[in-house]
Amino acid sequence: MQTFFTEQQLQDPGTKRANEVLRTCVHCGFCTATCPTYQVLGDELDSPRGRIYLIKDMLENNRVPDEKTVRHVDRCLSCLACMTTCPSGVHYMHLVDHARAYIEQNYTRPWHDRALRWTLAQILPYPSRFRFALWLAKLGRPFKGLVPDPRLKAMLDMAPKHVPPVSRNDSPQTFAAAEPKRMRVALMTGCAQKALNTDINDSSIRLLRRLGCEVVIAKGAGCCGALTHHMGRENDSHDAAAANIRAWMSEIERGGLDAIVINTSGCGTTVKDYWHMFRNSDLSAAAEKVSGLAMDISELLVKLDLPEGADKGLRVAYHAACSLQHGQKVKTAPKDLLKKVGFQVVEPADSHLCCGSAGTYNLMQPEISGKLKERKVKTLEAKQPDVIAAGNIGCMMQIGSGTDVPIVHTVELLDWATGGPKPRALGGTRPGEVPILV
Repeated sequence: MQTFFTEQQLQDPGTKRANEVLRTCVHCGFCTATCPTYQVLGDELDSPRGRIYLIKDMLENNRVPDEKTVRHVDRCLSCLACMTTCPSGVHYMHLVDHARAYIEQNYTRPWHDRALRWTLAQILPYPSRFRFALWLAKLGRPFKGLVPDPRLKAMLDMAPKHVPPVSRNDSPQTFAAAEPKRMRVALMTGCAQKALNTDINDSSIRLLRRLGCEVVIAKGAGCCGALTHHMGRENDSHDAAAANIRAWMSEIERGGLDAIVINTSGCGTTVKDYWHMFRNSDLSAAAEKVSGLAMDISELLVKLDLPEGADKGLRVAYHAACSLQHGQKVKTAPKDLLKKVGFQVVEPADSHLCCGSAGTYNLMQPEISGKLKERKVKTLEAKQPDVIAAGNIGCMMQIGSGTDVPIVHTVELLDWATGGPKPRALGGTRPGEVPILV
């Protein structure tokens, strides 16, 4: 694609990167075949190619974003399926992230949109605030019919039936490895996950320890920054990311780290991109180090070589989170691990299409998100599974709200298969707060 940015415009690192991305696009349109919003809406401007044209025009002309451009960019899920499909290697993620930051700086949204986005940014990345908001949502759910805004209704629907108690395992500490010790790793415990489902981190700690990993919960580490990053709130997201980089670098300097383990794939995509976010800052070297150590937990478990298990007699429908299969290009590891420990693994049709969660998307675009959820649930249930497994808490909440089939994190099944407790979603009971090596 031919571009016409001035030398002065290219002095801005974000614009320079956008120019590089735009120049790789050859207008082929292959991306439209795998874009969930294009599949649902059928509008060229709701496809990656259409959004690229809108973003190019906006950035090249230093134009104040108009409502049309903002609407179509907002509708993008950032599922990154287009990056998997694109034969030219267009790095759409960097382009749409820059466009969102540009819109945030130059566009005045209606007051109710500003209020909603501010509220989400002030609540979701903070586990204690989020936990309190979930309790309020539970109280407000019986009055949902009186709420006029569908987005507020979506927020009420999001609250789980049971808000889990706080897990002490999420606080800064170090868990000893089973002997022989093989690795020292930092586990990212996240933000929303700590309020929505504490079993995921508990299972991760047990499993990693059992396989010889000393597990560190680093002091000062928290939200990865993805939730605000995808809203274009660059200062908020970079502050969160910088705190993580400093926290993990302290652990690297103190005792070394073999990996930074992430069990929420949306966070993993962002942490692996810290090198890009901080490429022009004083933290560039540290960010590159952190990004290089970041691994989805399934990637590390493949290296740790889980023991093979007997047939568990359980049919598992594996949902591939977009941030894992498209963002991180981790496609086979979770399925291979589940098969290795004895589960029968099946995949739904159109497994490349998003479930509609996408961070805060299901709250800000509930109508489109609902259609994608309905499609995803239908294809999963068609496989008649005993349980659904996924590697991202957002997907678990989204799919779980539309089906009666139990849904668990992949690591919960792997923990159970190698000696841990049965997942609560399958009828197990909550284990003690301190992980027990078994």
